Amino acid sequence: QVQLVESGGGLVQAGGSLRLACVASGGIFSNSAMGWFRQAPGKEREFVATIGWRVGSTYYADSVKGRFTVSRDNAKNTVYLQMNSLKPEDTAVYYCAAASSAARVRSGAAEYWGQGTQVTVSS
Repeated sequence: QVQLVESGGGLVQAGGSLRLACVASGGIFSNSAMGWFRQAPGKEREFVATIGWRVGSTYYADSVKGRFTVSRDNAKNTVYLQMNSLKPEDTAVYYCAAASSAARVRSGAAEYWGQGTQVTVSS
């Protein structure tokens, strides 16, 4: 059974940092592109970042480029999202996603999703 479990969310002041983690189980991690999405109250879910499985290539939404960094540790079946210089508009539930390709992750067509972790940035 495939499972993605996020952790690391919380409350932080604007300008602060958080690191999210997503642990994948079920044997999919090493062959999957991984990514992060977020959904703020009253808004649609939006793409944040993705990382490929083969060479670890990364891609970011313009809104987070230069502030967020996605990485993966294949030995730990874990993908991370380091979030720096956080802004109140980054407040959302953050979801981990896994798919057979980075393109599928970016399009929102990921095969697997986590339950989400809340990130709240106060001004």
